[in-house]
Amino acid sequence: MKTILKMQTILYSRFVLILLISWSAVPAWGQQLPDSLLKYLEIAAKNNPAVGQKFYEYQAALQKVPQAGSLPDPELSAGVFLQPMELVSGNQIADMRLMQMFPWFWVLKSARDEMSLMANAKFELFRDAKLQVYYDVQHSWYELYKVRKDISITESNIEILKTIERLAIVKFQSAPASNSGGQLLNSPSVPATSQNSISNTSSGMQSMAGAQSGSSANNIMQSSQGVQSGSMGSPEGISELADLYRIQIESGELLNVIAELKNQDKTIVARFNSYLNRPPETSVFTPESFNTDTLSLPLISVTDSIFKNSPMLAMLEYEKQSINARKKMVKSMGYPMIGLGLNFSIIVKSDMSASSMNGNDMIMPMVSVTLPIYRKKYKALVTEANLLEKATLNDYTSTANSLQTEFYLVVQQYQDAQRRVRLYNNQFQLASKSLEIIIKSYTVSTASLTDLLRIRQQTFDYELKQAEAKADLNTATAFLKRLMASSEIE
Repeated sequence: MKTILKMQTILYSRFVLILLISWSAVPAWGQQLPDSLLKYLEIAAKNNPAVGQKFYEYQAALQKVPQAGSLPDPELSAGVFLQPMELVSGNQIADMRLMQMFPWFWVLKSARDEMSLMANAKFELFRDAKLQVYYDVQHSWYELYKVRKDISITESNIEILKTIERLAIVKFQSAPASNSGGQLLNSPSVPATSQNSISNTSSGMQSMAGAQSGSSANNIMQSSQGVQSGSMGSPEGISELADLYRIQIESGELLNVIAELKNQDKTIVARFNSYLNRPPETSVFTPESFNTDTLSLPLISVTDSIFKNSPMLAMLEYEKQSINARKKMVKSMGYPMIGLGLNFSIIVKSDMSASSMNGNDMIMPMVSVTLPIYRKKYKALVTEANLLEKATLNDYTSTANSLQTEFYLVVQQYQDAQRRVRLYNNQFQLASKSLEIIIKSYTVSTASLTDLLRIRQQTFDYELKQAEAKADLNTATAFLKRLMASSEIE
């Protein structure tokens, strides 16, 4: 009996040690790498294809500014007479004309302003794409942390179940053997089906022990052999044997959960690496724990920051300004264009001419004016600009409403996550203390295994929910900062 009590004390000490290790910040995914979330964000900003596309579109839009602000190309025309034309002052052999058209005042300036504002709108799209990639990287990273934390907690929980199993084996072996154990099994009052069930239980225990590895399996084998020697004859021995089976069932369920979580891990890693434009199997580092990231501004000030800094609203504002510049341009296009040029006639001397200007080339300044008499197309251009302006105003209002709706939705998630973090931190502490108390009671046979497993499951659930709430809080914070167009990470 002293040996059994000593064994129970040792197992209890090991059990408490496992609990402390499982609840401490012990890395479960190898040594820490020099990577971090900030480094991943930097890589994504440089290598993400979507961000690169928007950046090059912005660079291309900038090249439209000098195109729109340039004068039309000058026109040069030349003609050669197959036979010299006889003139009073000589024979004309060729004629050349150079003409430069000048649009009406403010046409070029308005066109340049329009393209410059459209380039600014493209830049806001580039900024929005970068902020979206920042959020996608953070969301996937926190999701990956949550999955890996669940695996780590589940593995620790399996170790706890193994220790509970050892305690159950010790209690099973120490169960008092009934002197009438053989009589109980052979008594006429016990149905044959019950006797077969007990025999099957003993043989099933031996089969399960053969499938186990380590000392736990050996202990179960020895316990099953102890059943045959008489301890099975007591109801307490049968109950302890059933407890061992229950522990094995729960361990099998947890192993299946770990396998599913590892499959999720591979999928999330592949998606995460796609944001960084890296091979899908590239390793991604996540810490065992991190600090919660919260807003530095009160929530009441976030709305103003969203409307002030949102890239989408800024893009639509630039589009509206570019349309105003376009309206000025098309209005000025309805006025005449003025052309200035020179006409150069090449004249050679004529033997028949006695003029003092014989053989002198002629230079004639020229002025030309376009006549915009077909007004329908200019009116259509103005109407088009007015309709585009109204469309942009409606788009601005729709986008602002969508941002406001997203804000209230993510604020709800943010506040819920904050409340859950506080709740599950407290619940986990209480469940941990309850588990320690129930373990002590179980070792001295004043508590049942059902109570112990129930409290253990509660502690396990609260630890999982604690990690999930922490990741959800940081994800909600990241989305709020994405709405505020902020890329700061605490």
